[in-house]
Amino acid sequence: MATVRIPPVLRPSVGGEREVTAEGENVGDVLRALTTSHPDTSAQIFGPDGDLNRYVNVYLNDEDVRVLDGLDTNVGGSDVLVILPAMAGGA
Repeated sequence: MATVRIPPVLRPSVGGEREVTAEGENVGDVLRALTTSHPDTSAQIFGPDGDLNRYVNVYLNDEDVRVLDGLDTNVGGSDVLVILPAMAGGA
């Protein structure tokens, strides 16, 4: 199982946990397993088209999955996924 690090904004949706584990062969499988276990995370992670929400960055072992194979990036049992909400705004 991969470890998924949860950002503070999503922690209430996962019972306050900083990290959870989820199974899957690739990033998409792991994230879908997370949203199946914790449905309130789904709208934050995935857009209506099923792709990553444009305001969410996901890293696999410090590599942005968007520069790898996106949701199809293979995941091993000792891998760590980090979900980071994108920062936006300013004056």
